[in-house]
Amino acid sequence: MSMLTITGGKPLEGTIIVSGAKNAVLPIIAASLLCGEPIQLEDAPDLLDVNVMSKVISALGATVERDGSTLKIHTREIDCIEAPYDLVTQMRASIVTMGPLLARRGHVRISHPGGCAIGSRPINWHLKGLEALGAEIKMDHGFLDVSSKGLKGARIYMDYPSVGATENIMMAAAMAKGTTLIENAAQEPEIVDLATFINEMGGKVRGAGTSIIHIEGVREFHGTTHTVIPDRIEAGSYLLMVAATGGDVLVQNVIADHLKPLIAKMEEAGIRMMEEDDGIRISGKGVYNAVDIKTQVHPGFPTDLQAPFMAFLTRSNGTGLITETVFENRFMHVDELKRMGADIKIEGRSAIVQGIQRLNAAPVTATDLRAGAALILAALTAEGTTCIRGIHHIDRGYEQVEKKLSQLGANIIRDE
Repeated sequence: MSMLTITGGKPLEGTIIVSGAKNAVLPIIAASLLCGEPIQLEDAPDLLDVNVMSKVISALGATVERDGSTLKIHTREIDCIEAPYDLVTQMRASIVTMGPLLARRGHVRISHPGGCAIGSRPINWHLKGLEALGAEIKMDHGFLDVSSKGLKGARIYMDYPSVGATENIMMAAAMAKGTTLIENAAQEPEIVDLATFINEMGGKVRGAGTSIIHIEGVREFHGTTHTVIPDRIEAGSYLLMVAATGGDVLVQNVIADHLKPLIAKMEEAGIRMMEEDDGIRISGKGVYNAVDIKTQVHPGFPTDLQAPFMAFLTRSNGTGLITETVFENRFMHVDELKRMGADIKIEGRSAIVQGIQRLNAAPVTATDLRAGAALILAALTAEGTTCIRGIHHIDRGYEQVEKKLSQLGANIIRDE
């Protein structure tokens, strides 16, 4: 079984380049199903999830080729309407193929998706939006059978600003007849990047990044080349790792505006950061104060950085309170951190983190993607050598993590 072996105690120093955003490229790959002409995606990270999504659209009839950080996609013929069960159950994000496939072919069959077990993420918001556009939805032996004789624009109010549902509805509406208005839409940067991609193909999407998105349906799309935005969660994870180890690093290919909640909290803790022309420079002395965070939908503090931030707080001065409002089961990393000596108490949806002088190395297991990043951070600061298992979760969202951290001086190796 593969694992990461990390010997802690070394400050991270140097320069690190952030990869393209996982959570942006996945719906963009799905959106390529709207277009019958060649698509080229630049800065597409080579991640497990990206490979799975590539296999999903390949099974539907697309051709996908990787050349370094470039993905070349051609969906001239979509000869299948059923996403393969074994792939869909590996990754929840595959549900976003439903909207574009319905728009392109008028019919799609897909099983309930898989992914990290971090809590209930109902797809009823996806289905409600597609039904408003004119889709008919049936359950058939564990599969969702979604069909339409012609999608029509509609006014859709989202009960919750779900990212995936906003993406699915936006892609389906991009080819619907007439105008669609999505109210209480998700506002994440990844939504903006998807809208940019759709517009580059000839779509008409306005308002992405706000709570109201307007989509004017078009009949055809054309090929394009698109550069994926930087991964704000990867960038945030590395900023926290540098701060926790007392390092000095220039983090390149990062958009500071996408990280405002994290940067504000890190500066409140006493971490020095400076925007430069080519990135963010962070200098940490390994000494900082505890702060409180509360996860919220964008533009609030991102739930995907809650686990790494908790690991960061284990080395702080004082007591910090973390309140998780997005997912109800996202404290699975707590027991693993406690194995390393962390002082953490759970009370409902809150975690009380008491900073300690040092963590101690221990064998631990990544229970999900962001828990894996938290354990890497903890291992980098711990006394001794930590072995992290379950690293397939980490490979879902952090490209060549051991190579990037090694270049900063970390003592980290991958054992196959």
